[in-house]
Amino acid sequence: MRVAIITLSDAGYAGQREDKSGPLIAQMVEQAGHQVVETHLFPDGIEPLHTTLCQICDENRADLILTTGGTGFSPRDLTPEATAQAIQRPAPGIAEAMRYHSLQITPKAMLSRATAGIRGQTLMVNLPGSPKAVGECLEYILPPLAHGLEILTGQAGNCAR
Repeated sequence: MRVAIITLSDAGYAGQREDKSGPLIAQMVEQAGHQVVETHLFPDGIEPLHTTLCQICDENRADLILTTGGTGFSPRDLTPEATAQAIQRPAPGIAEAMRYHSLQITPKAMLSRATAGIRGQTLMVNLPGSPKAVGECLEYILPPLAHGLEILTGQAGNCAR
């Protein structure tokens, strides 16, 4: 599986804070046997995230795009909106599963506005911004995502018998 990672952070983009979530995602993805094909660090907001999501999907540069950051209540937290504009087919169960899993750890998980969906043959998933939450969510969703991506990319058949 080819994975693109996009970190959204005004402070990270300005060099005021080290991005720890993006590298953690890369480490977890590679440990699971997948390939990181590109990484980006952008400021919060709609652009350039929306354009980059569409380009990666439309050019089939990755099977999975994982974003980190920008899913909260801050006025600049617009990752779900940028992702929703790029999505052709929603996959709400992924974000619901992450929130459910995270609610077992902290009630603040209900504040996540993360979304997920498909454009072409690429799945996009918004992860939280904190490294701790990224690790918890990605560990939970990565195994079933691998199967879903095999179906999406035509490498496996449907689950029904």
